[in-house]
Amino acid sequence: QLQLVESGGGLVQPGGSLRLSCAASGFTLGYYAIGWFRQAPGKEREGVSCINNSGYSTRYADSVKGRFTISRDNAQKTVFLQINSLKPEDTAVYYCAAYSGLGCSMFAHEYDYWGQGTQVTVSS
Repeated sequence: QLQLVESGGGLVQPGGSLRLSCAASGFTLGYYAIGWFRQAPGKEREGVSCINNSGYSTRYADSVKGRFTISRDNAQKTVFLQINSLKPEDTAVYYCAAYSGLGCSMFAHEYDYWGQGTQVTVSS
């Protein structure tokens, strides 16, 4: 059974950092593109970053460029999202998702499998 489990969220002060992890099980991670999405209360889910199956191609939303870094370790079946210089507007539930295809997409409808999410709260 294909499963994605996010971890690493928490409460952090503005300017702080977190490292989110997305652990995959039940499938070969190296065949899948992975995306990170977030959803704040009252807002639509938005694409934050994505990485293709090999890790050589990545994308970022303009709002996070220069602050977020996505990476993956297919051998460890884990995808990471390093988030630095956190702002209150980064507060949201962060989800990872997977689909089998070329490149990577920032659109949620492209993704077939989703984790349960991890809460990130940025507040002083």
